[in-house]
Amino acid sequence: MGLKYRSATLEDLESLVALLSNDSLGSQREDTSIPLNSGYLEAFEAIVRDPNNQLLVVEQENSLVGMLQITFIPYLTHIGSWRCLIEGVRIHSDFRGQGFGEQMFAHAIELARNKGCTIVQLTSDKQRPDAIRFYEKLGFKATHEGFKLAL
Repeated sequence: MGLKYRSATLEDLESLVALLSNDSLGSQREDTSIPLNSGYLEAFEAIVRDPNNQLLVVEQENSLVGMLQITFIPYLTHIGSWRCLIEGVRIHSDFRGQGFGEQMFAHAIELARNKGCTIVQLTSDKQRPDAIRFYEKLGFKATHEGFKLAL
């Protein structure tokens, strides 16, 4: 049976935060205490309000398989084209290794094409070598050096 994609709802939020925290890096930076930290609700509401953002829940037979956030960004560069940024990609540990990641990315890339995007981009923490290999397998190239400044 195929995967089902839908927009996340407020009722999904606790499960999504748990999914984000379900690895060694996420467990260090996410707060899974209940009630949820208000920052998650504020971020969720901002994402839902923004027409250039989509927070997708991925299900199979009513089980949460994964999630991802897609942001469409207009640019002046590349002749004023649109880009698609894919972030917050997670697959539930019970469903890893079954090809769902490839299916999720195929769906996200199709959404980007439909929006008229000319580039799909993402970032991955250098401490996630398996994720980096996965993205390279999908055809993503590490063409730029990324920088972050914690505030």
